[in-house]
Amino acid sequence: MRRKWTPQEADEWTREDYWALVFSSLAYILIMVGTGLLLLLPLWGALATLAGLVAAGVMYWIIDPKLRTISTEYETRQKEYLRDLERTMKWEEE
Repeated sequence: MRRKWTPQEADEWTREDYWALVFSSLAYILIMVGTGLLLLLPLWGALATLAGLVAAGVMYWIIDPKLRTISTEYETRQKEYLRDLERTMKWEEE
């Protein structure tokens, strides 16, 4: 699993995205089933819920570096846009 990304690489669909897709689906299913089983079979429900939380943690560990890279790039572009917009607005006022 890659941990370092450039903004262009992070924007592409990679195997890390597929793994995150698998673990997010698994986490959702296990947490839902585990919550229901907690009412009927507490031990199995607790195990399923715990497994779902672990799957959610793995999904977060896999996809977080890509999302942070994309977010940082977006924030940089947004700051540049706002700086240009402010410069344009000041020009119009004068």
